[in-house]
Amino acid sequence: MESGTRQKVHLTRTDAKPTKATKPVRMTSTVIGRRRRASRNMFHLVHNRHFRKKPVIDICELPEDFLEGTEKRLGLEKNTGIPVLVKDMKEAAVNLISPKVPTAEHSRTLLKCMKVMIEKVQSDDNVEILMMSRPGEEPRDSKSVSSDLFELFGGIEVTTGVLLQPFYFPPKDTSNRAVFIFTETDKWKKLAYKSLELLHGLFQSLGPEMGMDLGQNSDLILHLFNLMSDKSCFLKAATLLEDILGSQNSTFKLSDLDGLPNLISNFSDEQIANSCRVLSIAVSELESKDHHNTLAAQDRATRNRQESPVSDTNQKILVELPKFVERLVQIACQKIESSQAPNMQNLVSEIESWVTWLDNSMAFDALAEVVNDEDGVYLNLPLNDIAIPLPQSIRAMHQVVYKVEVLYVLCLLLGGKQRQKVQEIVSQCQLMPGLNAIFDRVIWNCVLKSPIHSDNQNCDCSPEVALKVQFLRLVHTFCDHHDNKYVLLTKKEIQSLEKISSQANIPVCESVKNVDKSLLCNSNKGILTRLVDVTKSEPEDSPFRFWLARAVESFLRGKTSFADQTFLLKKGLLEHIIRHLLETENKSKEVIQSYFDLLAELMKFNIGAYQRFNKIVTTEEKFSKFMNIVLSNIVDSNMFIRCMVLSLEHFEREQRENFEWLIQNCMLMKYIRKKDSRLKFLFKLISVVNVEILTQENVSCLNTTIIFLMFAERKGELSMYLHDLRAEEQSQCRPGYLLQNLRELLLFWQEHYLHKEKDCSALEKGSCIRFSKWRDTVSTLTKVDIKSPLSVLHYLKMDNLLPDDLMDTSDVNVRVN
Repeated sequence: MESGTRQKVHLTRTDAKPTKATKPVRMTSTVIGRRRRASRNMFHLVHNRHFRKKPVIDICELPEDFLEGTEKRLGLEKNTGIPVLVKDMKEAAVNLISPKVPTAEHSRTLLKCMKVMIEKVQSDDNVEILMMSRPGEEPRDSKSVSSDLFELFGGIEVTTGVLLQPFYFPPKDTSNRAVFIFTETDKWKKLAYKSLELLHGLFQSLGPEMGMDLGQNSDLILHLFNLMSDKSCFLKAATLLEDILGSQNSTFKLSDLDGLPNLISNFSDEQIANSCRVLSIAVSELESKDHHNTLAAQDRATRNRQESPVSDTNQKILVELPKFVERLVQIACQKIESSQAPNMQNLVSEIESWVTWLDNSMAFDALAEVVNDEDGVYLNLPLNDIAIPLPQSIRAMHQVVYKVEVLYVLCLLLGGKQRQKVQEIVSQCQLMPGLNAIFDRVIWNCVLKSPIHSDNQNCDCSPEVALKVQFLRLVHTFCDHHDNKYVLLTKKEIQSLEKISSQANIPVCESVKNVDKSLLCNSNKGILTRLVDVTKSEPEDSPFRFWLARAVESFLRGKTSFADQTFLLKKGLLEHIIRHLLETENKSKEVIQSYFDLLAELMKFNIGAYQRFNKIVTTEEKFSKFMNIVLSNIVDSNMFIRCMVLSLEHFEREQRENFEWLIQNCMLMKYIRKKDSRLKFLFKLISVVNVEILTQENVSCLNTTIIFLMFAERKGELSMYLHDLRAEEQSQCRPGYLLQNLRELLLFWQEHYLHKEKDCSALEKGSCIRFSKWRDTVSTLTKVDIKSPLSVLHYLKMDNLLPDDLMDTSDVNVRVN
């Protein structure tokens, strides 16, 4: 698009943040007739409307010749006719509900105007002007002239008013109310459908600002939920709700919907799946607009929070809805019938002629609609009732997208405060056996190859890729630190775990002994085995490697299980990971982190894992390359480093025969046993994080640091390690850069962990070290005693780097907590 072909003008939309919206004005002739006395200067009238101030006069009372000339005064090359169109819409809307005026003509006028406006909005990309959000800001390019003009002259308010008419003026015929408030006449259905379509199109052009404004209108939100109970308007209402709720700075309260249980219970499976787009917003934690994702910022927000998050309350409401979670499980596990998808890899040609159906935010739900725009007449039918036969690929794609939305909501519920209750429900409903049954045909080998993103078949926007990712996220959330994880296995695989325990002469895990065998996977392979098989067969650059590793790792998390580790080791998983790390070029940061995390869980305290490692990494060259990867990715590999330290200490204290073999034969254990190696790791771990950048992703570096110092204290070497940290500072002429940072991190650790029982329990289970030992080590290091060689302050005092609040003007050398 060449900028020189159009004239650019300035339109200013607002001079302040959106104010709290008041209840929308009911568009009756009585209301319209009530005018406020104010200046009738046309410049003032348009100028005030320009800044989103309440108009002092209704657009219906502006002279038509003035409206026709407005666009020319604004400098637009062509007259769009939008100001007059908005006036016509407003007049028709007012007359539509007047008992003295026939409504058919006004209804047709509104539908015609909306159709014209929708076409203008869709062609907005052919025009370019300059817009300004607020006075004083630099102009910004705009490609939504029609949408901006429509908003400028009150078109959004008019359209919203039309949509809300049945909400404020329910049908007088009470016989229809039992069916739905909006079924007085087909007129209102047609108007609602077009209003929803127009508002969504405007949102696509104007962006989240429009959604934020509409979200302040609580009546509109409630009415959109009401509209979702009508099949003809369901998809459009759900789309607009998704637009609006996703734009808000606060979470919508589902408790405001008195009729939610009845609404959900009457939904079909397709409607349940589509409603998950809206419900997922309500049960998700609100993302910080200020990017305050550090642990320190999260802790401050938690302390300042006076009540539980709305998302937690919304999750509780959904989980308590009769049969809601059960229906989600049923939809997630539904098979795609062979008659619908005989060979998914050969369906590309069928899709090509249907691509235009898929270009909107509820893309695949457009398949459920057949629209005839002539005079606003339309048909909106369930998928199975459409007279025109749909290609099998489209039907398959439709069901795939349903599963994506449902799996996402299940994942959110399994990761929330209602986790235990949701776990019980989905386990009893056999979620994992159901997903295992469709794994091969639907989840992993579903290749629709939609031409929407033909440049990259692994684009995460494509339905089959989204399905795989959501499935892996669900497995990860389901297994994470929970005993129900064993339902991912088959009866035969459970017997394999029992046999491994028996051969190792260790007791069978209680969770394995107590698993309900009727809830296990039924085929030859369970989900866990399938994930390992897929991991080994995926291409080197597969985008799924990260989530595959995460899913398998979550099965191993918690208290270390020798049987679980050995079960996976026998499948060649460790060999595959090591070879991938050593031989694959251009590995992504995410894959490196997930593979080292998986290695840590797979090898911790397991002598067999170290023996296997020795058989793969057989030369000094390979070992040097492997350790270079570890050191150059210290944040991503720190869990593996922690695994090596924990394992060495474990073998030395509890398995002396294995310890002797390791220190003589295992290159990993020889390396980590050296003090120089430990110090090298310590220097990097302490310098790579600080309190201001500490997040859930890198806080593990701090915990690994504490483990190094904990074992140093156990061996009576803590003061030597602290002395070496100071020596490193001196060698770099940077006094305090390690020890000051270490002390600040430790003080934060105390504040963060001592009030979080769940996090403390995870540390204890993952390390097999009582949390009291963690706490005592940190207390020793942060003790306010400058004479103690075990206190960090002792070494800061040497360089006159004591914190200001501890400077002693009276030369008192000792302070004790």
